[in-house]
Amino acid sequence: MNILLAIILGTVFGLILQRIGAADPDKIIGMLRLTDLHLAKTILLAIGISSSILFLGMLVGVINSGHLGVKSAYVGVIIGGAILGAGWALSGFCPGTGVVAVGTGRKDGIFFLLGGLIGAGIFTAMYGSIAKSFLFTSIGGTMTLAQTSKYDSMLSGVNGAVPAVIIGIVLIVIACVLPQKIR
Repeated sequence: MNILLAIILGTVFGLILQRIGAADPDKIIGMLRLTDLHLAKTILLAIGISSSILFLGMLVGVINSGHLGVKSAYVGVIIGGAILGAGWALSGFCPGTGVVAVGTGRKDGIFFLLGGLIGAGIFTAMYGSIAKSFLFTSIGGTMTLAQTSKYDSMLSGVNGAVPAVIIGIVLIVIACVLPQKIR
């Protein structure tokens, strides 16, 4: 049943990404160049709404926070994020939108996906030799912005839902006031 739900939700998410233009590298590059903010507005709105709903649901006890986790930061995460960002800017695809582009039949999406799979395969093959390297040196613990039951916080004594919902509302407001295009 879980795999069926994953397939259904993944398909719906892919359809939404296609509908808003997130599988179009020209729109993604326009967003990264800050000339076409349609996708940025959509992303900010989606994060703001989902964050607010998630944390309000946790606050009232509808959602179990035990399923959420905070990962430690490592040197390799910073380097990998920079590589991902550069690849995103050069190709116009991120991993999710690349898969959606393949689903629409885009040849550049196929090459992007193959490149990502090859890169993941190389990392997997090399993992044993780099596991003890500086790439896995921790640069931070598992700290959150506000109080939760499992993690240290920057704002002790503040329920985690409060700043999360405030940030969510701020993101929604930003999404509403941003223009679609900048000339």
